[in-house]
Amino acid sequence: MRYGILGDIHGNLSALRAVLAALEKDGVDRFLSVGDVVGYGAAPRDCIALLREIGATVVKGNHDAACVGELDVMYFNNYARAAVRWTQDVLTKSDSKWLAALPLIANLEHASVAHGTYHRPELFDYVQSTTDADPSLDALQLPVCFVGHTHYPVTLLRLRDDPVRTSYTEDCEVDLSESHRALINVGSVGQPRDEDPRAAYAVFDSERERVWIQRVEYDIEREADRIRSAGLPHALAERLYLGV
Repeated sequence: MRYGILGDIHGNLSALRAVLAALEKDGVDRFLSVGDVVGYGAAPRDCIALLREIGATVVKGNHDAACVGELDVMYFNNYARAAVRWTQDVLTKSDSKWLAALPLIANLEHASVAHGTYHRPELFDYVQSTTDADPSLDALQLPVCFVGHTHYPVTLLRLRDDPVRTSYTEDCEVDLSESHRALINVGSVGQPRDEDPRAAYAVFDSERERVWIQRVEYDIEREADRIRSAGLPHALAERLYLGV
């Protein structure tokens, strides 16, 4: 089975379309999304519609939860709060119902999916170190779990010959054949923060036991114009050019 894994989309329609076009060429069998479909970007409804159209398995991110009133935005920065309020105004009842119904984790045949952490997904914590990853790796029931939230692609894993020591790699191709458990952050489709403005996504081949973190260029200018035209903070447009 070949899976296409979508990192945080954040209402960026141009980036999502570019990634889906690339995944079509990759010949994936199933689409997964680590959540944060909405927030920041100015095309939340279109992004939701596309994910529903392709039958993606989607988990709930913190911005998704905030936009349906399930998460207090007091700890969001000013730009994120403004985007949440704007998104709440433009979502249809059907969009909001779909977001609210998203699960916090999904356990599939070959992999699990969560937004921030697997062990306590409702907290939307960040995994930024091997220590942060340990509780999720301890709790995993399947060999691999895909996450997002930090917008930074990295793999945290334990090898079979040393299943208690957690290491990490930023390699774009990861061989999981010797892995005991792996937590893989696939980066962000719609708002990369690793100083590479190209949209990030992953391909997972369960038979070959390999994951590839891929990048694809998209029309940033078009998406930035969409954000400005919507009346959202211009900083949300400017950061797209920098990948921060």
